Amino acid sequence: MHFNVPKHVCRKIMCSQKKGKSAILALCKDDEVQVLHGHYKSQQIGKVVQANRKIYVNYIKHVLGEKANGFTVHIGIHPSKVIITRLKLDKDRRKISEHKTKSCMVGKRKGKYKEETNKKMQE
Repeated sequence: MHFNVPKHVCRKIMCSQKKGKSAILALCKDDEVQVLHGHYKSQQIGKVVQANRKIYVNYIKHVLGEKANGFTVHIGIHPSKVIITRLKLDKDRRKISEHKTKSCMVGKRKGKYKEETNKKMQE
């Protein structure tokens, strides 16, 4: 169903929430995340080793499994099951992060009525 989507849509599917804020950002290599759901949920924070957009998984440093032949491999975790604890910021990601957090805060302050109109209606 969603395996034939364009890359700009795939990037939106591969997003996770940032801890403490409702801004949703795309995961990249070297971001620090915490697994919240599933078999590998823990309080342990790990770095993203690889973000594979083709199959919609992220490989995290401390989430390992063992194959039948004895090799240890990284287990793929879907980005909706993790929360970002620390970003690896460059110039562009810093700008995107600031813009998204600002817009989220404005959206929370919006309401159907302002406080002034509520007071006038009560009088």
